[in-house]
This record gives sequence, structure tokens and C-alpha cells, in this order.
Amino acid sequence: MSRNPDWVKALQPSSPQGHELLQQERSSSKLAIEPLSEFLFGREAIERKFNVLQVLQSEPVFNKSQNAFDGRVQRFETALARAKKLRRLVVKHGWKEEDRRIAAELIGEPLPYALHEGMFLKTLLEQGTDEQRKLFYERAEKYEIIGCYAQTELGHGSNVRGLETTATWNADDKTFTLHSPYLTASKWWIGTLGRTANYAAVMAQLIVDGKSCGPHPFVVQIRDLKTHLPLDNIHIGDIGPKFGYNTMDNGFLLFNKVKIPHVSMLARFSRVDPKTNQYIRPSSPSLVYGTLTWIRSTIVMHAGAALAKGVTIAVRYCAIRRQFRDMDAPDSVVEEMPVLNYTLVQYRLLPLLAATFGLHFTGKAMMELYQENQKSMQANAGKGDLLPDLHAMSCGLKALASYTAAEGLEVCRRACGGHGYSSFSGVGGFYADYVPTTTWEGDNYMLTQQVARYLLKSARAVLNGESTSNDTTNFLTTFRSRSDSAPVFDVLNFDADLVQAFAWRAASMTFDALKKRDDQKMAWNDLLVDFYRLSKAHSQYLVVKNFFESLSALQTAGSLGTETPAVFRKLFQLYTLHTLDSESSDFLLSGAVTVRQIEQSRTTIMRLMKEIRPHAVRLVDAWGISDFQLDSSLGRYDGKVYEDMFHRASELNPLNGITIDSNPNSDVLFRSVGGENVKSKL
Repeated sequence: MSRNPDWVKALQPSSPQGHELLQQERSSSKLAIEPLSEFLFGREAIERKFNVLQVLQSEPVFNKSQNAFDGRVQRFETALARAKKLRRLVVKHGWKEEDRRIAAELIGEPLPYALHEGMFLKTLLEQGTDEQRKLFYERAEKYEIIGCYAQTELGHGSNVRGLETTATWNADDKTFTLHSPYLTASKWWIGTLGRTANYAAVMAQLIVDGKSCGPHPFVVQIRDLKTHLPLDNIHIGDIGPKFGYNTMDNGFLLFNKVKIPHVSMLARFSRVDPKTNQYIRPSSPSLVYGTLTWIRSTIVMHAGAALAKGVTIAVRYCAIRRQFRDMDAPDSVVEEMPVLNYTLVQYRLLPLLAATFGLHFTGKAMMELYQENQKSMQANAGKGDLLPDLHAMSCGLKALASYTAAEGLEVCRRACGGHGYSSFSGVGGFYADYVPTTTWEGDNYMLTQQVARYLLKSARAVLNGESTSNDTTNFLTTFRSRSDSAPVFDVLNFDADLVQAFAWRAASMTFDALKKRDDQKMAWNDLLVDFYRLSKAHSQYLVVKNFFESLSALQTAGSLGTETPAVFRKLFQLYTLHTLDSESSDFLLSGAVTVRQIEQSRTTIMRLMKEIRPHAVRLVDAWGISDFQLDSSLGRYDGKVYEDMFHRASELNPLNGITIDSNPNSDVLFRSVGGENVKSKL
């Protein structure tokens, strides 16, 4: 029952109202939104999303109206109920894995089965033998067992080689002994582990004949399948509340000399021969970390969509929110100006809008490379020729993409002004749940060393004439052949030159770092800042390259007409020039551009923002993010911002349903509505 009196119900926002303003915004642009959405995601994916959304909206358990008000235990209980319902819906409707992923994205919160579905199953499938897939994967796929991926430890995260959990081979009875020799060996931050999982894929240091063979994955039962209590000599639990992600039971795990059978070591790429007790090495050490490469690739793929949620909310709200009048408007104009018309707001939001699409195209390219490498591995007995490229790209792009999305979400929240701080805005929740992505599966700053190592190795190969032909060695070779007379690229008139300028900058920084390391013999630790900048430069080049390559596909898509590709070209230029301006010192030092071009690029950025501004609302519409998924007052598609905020605050807020006793001398805390019946005392 509504708590609002009739006179409050009759109130409306002052004119012009939000729905009218968004209608005006959409009318000011002629972009072909439906064909654009189909180009970005495909008709089949859009139809799947619509069908899944209809099912979810019909289920009461997915109602989000109390999400902002519930505490940690309530949020987890609700999330577990939603996870179980989702699993039943998958079975009931015969949904494929793609449908399940779409449903999880629409629900919009981490669910307790997420690591079972996203990492445990993937690890079993890609790291297990046929026997192990039958023994573990087939049961896990049916949810007969629920697993997690236990790698990170209390004392070690990004440094996988430094993990302290051990798995010692016992030659006498052909078993392994899992042990946590230190408190810092406790598995920590492991999603799905805290209360949900009964199995774990545990990364542990393999010890054979007293020698460490490095980290390897082991499948371990950790809870009883009937009682769900921890097994003997296993200590396990939830690590407690976090900054965000509180619907997920991130957990800790300790072993006290727990014996597991030989079959528990996932042995597709490496194994211990039970007959000879000898360790059989993988053809490439990187194969053992296949699950990490997968998850980093998916992070790149999802970064654009994660950022797009915040950008959608901020763009729509800033088109509705009006503050102050235009300083140069005639005195007769008294209307306040839409916040999105301020260039300071455009400068914060429109490059992020462009970045959502750049990250989207890069994510698709990243996953295509991953799938290509998987096919190569299957055809070549586990040897992936693309693995070094894939590993470096996944590390660098994971760092850049997750940083861009996380920082961008906070920019979007601030652009919403005071209301951005409300949970009803939706942006804060997205940020809190997304920001750990910058540190999990490798801290972003530490990961950049992997990229630098790859680039230095490629540069050495180019210098020695030993390199194979790929994109990296090609732009390094081009740089070497022309470095004596550095070209100045026409970045303001030719898009291809923009791409080449980014490649030139990355190549220049690679050879500079190589000179410091090999010729000047500088210590690795002294070069970490250089390596970070190098990784960032290389990854930004990859985003620019993939964004540019998508433009030709846009131009040939007949259903998009001429205006939509033209606007996307401006988005590409805005993202690229904005990045160039932000990193101008590196471009100047490499000789790729001049000071004059940097100055002119800033003028061009202002022009591009002005030209993109009329299309901003329709561009975020193209992402097709439903109100159900956004769960945001500020980002509503219909623009009824203030009506929704007031409704949530006054009618849905349970705190408004109780009466307090504010007298400090009274022992009474709360009374029931009406002031009678004490509910709580000191």
C-alpha cells in the first residue's frame, strides 16, 4: 500500500519533463538504431535477449525493488534463490549456454554459481583428460557437483608461481597430499567457495621427489555432498563483506595434509606417471594457465558492455537534468540548460561513449583470437602457435579494458551530480561490483610486465632476423626500417595514419625499453614504470586498430545508411584523438606527431563532441540495455527520473515504515507505525 498521501500522488515534475526531453533527443538524430544494434550484436543474440528477459521478468524472485535496502545476508540468500531458479529455468526452457549467460547479465549481480559456470567447468573441459571429463565435468555440467577455481591466496595473487599451497606426490600409494603450510597459503577471494561449492579446482605447487614442478590444477572435493559440511582437515568459509560483490560468497580454504587420488591432477597437458613416478612436462608452461587466459579474454569482451551501462545512465540523465542558464544566452532566455550541453560534461562522457564501442570491437577480436588458438591447439596436439600473442594481448587488454571501464563508471557517477551518489542511480552498484576486475586474474599493473616481456622478445627477434610474421613483428620491423627518418603522420586528416601513429609510438617505446634492458643493463625493477607505459601504449594501439577495422564493416552494412557509419567514424576519431592528447608526451617523444598537431587535435576534439552530441541518446539506446538490467532511476528509457526516485524513496524504503523514539533518554529505539508497541530496546 502506498504511503504517499493523495496530494503527493498528484504532483508532477516541473516542465519540461524527462520523457519529453528524451523524446526530443531521440528525434534530433536519424541514426538507424535497430540496424546498428543488429550490426553490433546480431539479430539472433538480440532475439535471445528479448526472450530471456520476458521469462525473467515473469518470475517474482528476480524483482529488484528491495536490492538497495537488503543487508549482506539477505542479498546472499536472495542471490542463491535466484541462482537456483535460473538453473531450473535453463532446464525447463532448454536454454543453451549463451542463453544462460544472457540471463546472468540481465539479472545484473554476481550469483553464487558464477565461478562454477565461468571457471570450474572451463577448467575441467580444457585442462582435463577424457577420463577426467567423464569423472568430473559431466557431473559438474549437470550441477551434481558445484565447483570453484581456487588459485589466489591470502599472501599471493598475481604471482601464480609464488603460490604456497603444495600438492606432494606420494610414490608409495600413488596419491597427492594437499597442504597449506602457512596462513598465507590460505586460498582467498575464491568466488562460490565460501558457502556454495563442494568441489574446487585448486592451483597448487606440484612436488615430485622433493622438487617443485610449479603450479598445477587439482580437482578436490571440499564438502560432503549430503550434509554440505567441510570434509576432514579442510577449513573453509566466507571472507566477509566487501566494497561490492556482496551477493557472491568469496571464500577462504585451508588444507591440513589432505590426500587425493592420482586422477585428481588435471592431466591434459602435464602429469605424473604413476608407473615411473616421473613428472611429464607440458609442451608449453603457459598451457597450465589456460583458464586464466580464457577469463582475461572474457574480461576484455565484457568491458565495453560494463562501461556502457554507466554511460547509458549518465547520458540519459544528463540530457534530462537542467542546471543554470547559458551564460551567453539573451536575457530573455531564462530556461536552464541541459547538463549534457556543457562541454565539460561532454568532455567526460562522450569519449567514454566512444570507448564503449572501441572496447566492444576489441573484445570481439580478442575472443576470435582465443577461439582460433583453441582450434590450433586441437589440431596440433595441444600446441598453440598463437599462444604467446594471445597471452600477451589478454594480459595487456585485460589491464587497459578493465581500467577504462572501472574508471569510466566512476566518471559517469560523478557526472550525474549529487543523485549519482544514491543507490537508485545504479552507477555506484555497477562500479562497486566491477572495480575488483582491475585486480583479479592479475593486478593490472603487474600484468603489464607480461606484455613488456613479450614485446622485448619480439623486438630481439626482429633485430636478429628471426621473427615470424605477425602484427607485432610487422610494426616493429616497419619502425626499424624507417626509424632514421621518423615520419610525421597526418593524424588529423587520415584515419589510417592515426592507427600508424599508435603503432609507431608502441614500437618506439619497445625499442627504447629494449635498449635500457639489454644495452644499458638496467634492472628489471627499475624498468617497471617503462613497462607499464609500454603495455598501455601497445594495448591502446590494439583498441584503435580494431576500432578502425570495424569502420569498413560498418560502411558496407547496407542497412545502416550513410549517417550511422559517418557518426561512428567521428566516434573513432574522438576516442583516438582524445587518447592521443592524453598520452601526447609519448607521441611527441616517438616523433609520430608534432606539437602543432597536438594543438590542432584539441580543436578537433571539441568539434567532434559538438557533432556527436545530438546523437548521444540514440547511441546509448543502440546498446539495448533494458530498464530491468539497469535498475536505475536516472537511466530509465522513458525518462521518468524524478517520479521513479521519489517512488523508491518514499514507498519502497522499509526505513520509512517504522517510527523511532528520538528521545536520547529513552531506552526505546523503534515503535510500530502509529507509535505503539515497542519493537526494540537498548
